[in-house]
Amino acid sequence: MEVSPRELVESAQADFEGPLTGYAAGLLGGDWDRARDVVQDTFVKLHRQDPAMIQGRLKSWLYTVCRNRSIDILRKENPMLSCAGETFESINDSAPDPSRAMEERERHAEVMALLERLPENQREVIRLKFQGDLSYKEISEVTGLSVSNVGFLIHTGIKRLRSFMGVDLSKP
Repeated sequence: MEVSPRELVESAQADFEGPLTGYAAGLLGGDWDRARDVVQDTFVKLHRQDPAMIQGRLKSWLYTVCRNRSIDILRKENPMLSCAGETFESINDSAPDPSRAMEERERHAEVMALLERLPENQREVIRLKFQGDLSYKEISEVTGLSVSNVGFLIHTGIKRLRSFMGVDLSKP
């Protein structure tokens, strides 16, 4: 069954607009206005694509276009900049217990602050994996890294985060 570009964009917006906006905001230093513009540009570009050309790889295509557009914006502002991303905020207030929600937000803020201590390549693959819910293969397509390099960066980054948090890695 063939899908029209309009149907593809509407479906993609429903599924990915929020996560893409969060990802772009992370790359753009927390600038949610520019992130929304980047995501809008991403969906405009999707509308112009032949749906058959991106069939089966929509998610990685969207994240790749979003990433490249974000980096283009940052490079225009600072031509010496080679990598993007400074901060990221997640929207997750679904916990019913206010005290538990507060604890989760504090823990999230702590992890996000610690994430900033990682090298950019580790931060980006961890964001794509855990905030974008991309597979290693999809992260590989977005970043241009090999799947094994993606796995190594995620493993190393998580290991460093755990050490920053004082988690004893020798215990099962």
